[in-house]
Amino acid sequence: MLVTKRRTLRVLLAATVAAAGLMGGAPFAAGHSDTSRPARTQSLDARRVTAWAPSMTIGGPNFHDQTIRMVAHSSVEGTALRIHLSNLRSTIPLTVGAVSIAAQADRATAVAGSQRAATFSHKRSVTIPAGAELVSDPVPMSVKAGQNVLVSIYLPHATSSATWHSDAFDTSYLSVPGDHTADAADGNYIAATTSWYYLSGLDVASPDARGTVVAFGDSITDGYNTPAGAYHRWPDDLARRLTGTHPMGVVDAGIGGNRVLTDVPNIWQGISATRRFAHDALGQPGVRDVILLEGINDIGNNAGPGGAPLTAQDLINGYRNLIQQAHAAGVRIIGGTLLPDKGAGYYSDSAEAIRQAVNTWIRTSGAFDGVVDFEKAVADPAEPGALSPAFDSGDHLHPNEAGMQALANAVDLSLLK
Repeated sequence: MLVTKRRTLRVLLAATVAAAGLMGGAPFAAGHSDTSRPARTQSLDARRVTAWAPSMTIGGPNFHDQTIRMVAHSSVEGTALRIHLSNLRSTIPLTVGAVSIAAQADRATAVAGSQRAATFSHKRSVTIPAGAELVSDPVPMSVKAGQNVLVSIYLPHATSSATWHSDAFDTSYLSVPGDHTADAADGNYIAATTSWYYLSGLDVASPDARGTVVAFGDSITDGYNTPAGAYHRWPDDLARRLTGTHPMGVVDAGIGGNRVLTDVPNIWQGISATRRFAHDALGQPGVRDVILLEGINDIGNNAGPGGAPLTAQDLINGYRNLIQQAHAAGVRIIGGTLLPDKGAGYYSDSAEAIRQAVNTWIRTSGAFDGVVDFEKAVADPAEPGALSPAFDSGDHLHPNEAGMQALANAVDLSLLK
């Protein structure tokens, strides 16, 4: 299944997970777009693009008098870095005591002399209301495409149910009590997790980048079954293809378990694509293109609108909704065909019929601004309804690292011109 498991490396937290207490009361009503929450304001500077930005959900752990040090893997070269902090999915105000950014040397250790303090309207300490986000003042620092930076956030007061991205497939570091944002060494960082907390983006000024492309989807895009810290998700591979000849910021807006049409009962898997699209895709600085690869969770869970069984037309209507949102914002949207999944728990003859009908529509309708035939790129020639063994991570649903590269290679870069 695309429902992912939170994978923790070693946790010595004073914090405790608060997701269970919120399971019955997520503050988002089904059937409406996420316009009740403030979307990111796009920069008026046409040179500013998004270098990194995970999609955030509700249900993370609590923190108190602790510093979180997280890794952001930049997809593009740039300067004048801005940090995005999100309290979008939380229910109480968030006080941030200090924020810093530095080049990563190794794990939680910063390159000596690279650390910079981040400010927000020239203030180091800020309080973010529930449901709000903040963007830092530009930090005088440069980053290369493929470079890692460490963003450290000190949370002096008790939090509640962090706004987070559960399955980062990267390592974050948690400190002993106190403000350790200025630490270059990692001695005070005593625990590690594989999630991001409150850190929702990094954008840069880039005179060479041609804008931002958003890879929008579920756990296939999120990178499930790829090694932590390897950066072998298909959006990472696409970013490497774009570097040099066609530089663009690349955003991975995948959430494990996410669906196009309906919210997922597991709140950390996010509200529906139709509701989060305006914020997670269209709100990104510099966005020009979106590549959509989502729908297998709707099919596998037979999750139609209003609790009804899913039809191919239901999913097509959801795609038309996303296309309309993108075009209204002046953004191009490229449709990706759904991957084969024979052998996985989602597979049945009826589900396969829906997948095939939806893929035929994606290829032939002309509704999208372009098409990437992801299915063709990773299907088994001898059994087209299944992933090729060379690209199967083992669950018959998620591609392995070679499969992720095949997905990235399937994108015709001329679609992004």
